[in-house]
Amino acid sequence: MVDKIVVADLSIDYGGVHALRHVNLAIKDKEILGVIGPANSGKTSFLRALNRLNDLDLSCRMTGSIKLNGKDINRDMDAEEVRKKVTMVFALPIPLPMSIFDNVAYGPRRHGLNDKKKLKEIVEKSLRAAFLWDEVKDRLDSSGMKLSGGQQQRLCIARTLAVEPEVILYDEPCSGLDPISTAKVEEAMRELKIRYTQILVTNNVKQAARVGDRVAFFLMGELVEIDETRKLFTTPRDKRTNDYLTGRFG
Repeated sequence: MVDKIVVADLSIDYGGVHALRHVNLAIKDKEILGVIGPANSGKTSFLRALNRLNDLDLSCRMTGSIKLNGKDINRDMDAEEVRKKVTMVFALPIPLPMSIFDNVAYGPRRHGLNDKKKLKEIVEKSLRAAFLWDEVKDRLDSSGMKLSGGQQQRLCIARTLAVEPEVILYDEPCSGLDPISTAKVEEAMRELKIRYTQILVTNNVKQAARVGDRVAFFLMGELVEIDETRKLFTTPRDKRTNDYLTGRFG
């Protein structure tokens, strides 16, 4: 399996406070990588670096490199191009104050697509991929704000898919959802593996175990270890990983 993203010697600090130190890893094409670790371990800083959201923080300083399909995302690509290819689903679902249809069509329209037939096709395809179509197909003109929390999160996933990214980043996407909604989001992730590389930051180690092909454990800004999910959860190489997984800290 080819590498989709290669991170080399990545370090990040905010106003001199270290968030990540010398992180090296490769993320494979069309895998789900789970990222776990306690609070302040650098997980979100790592995720935001992958689509240059850290650019928006003027105190952020980064060294090292991140390559997407062999191109350095900071030197060879502009931020808009990176964020079209590498999209983010946040912890709190944030539907736009418009209809379900317009929420999903928003991205394609911003990129210049106004053909109504094509937009309808994209909206249906994206909602189906996010496991939401059957629940909303008869009310596409109603507000996305009126959906339940779990439906709103899947709407945000559909909105992400509509711009045809290559990589989807998830920052605690199920933290505010009930178990049934969480199961639907996880089912969507597994189905999306056919076409997309996905990186899931989660504080729920059981969720990482359920959906991750591999899992990376971060601690105090350091990548402690990364391995196939089964191996990391049953025979971790580092004692710190084992201590975290068994609840000794975190």
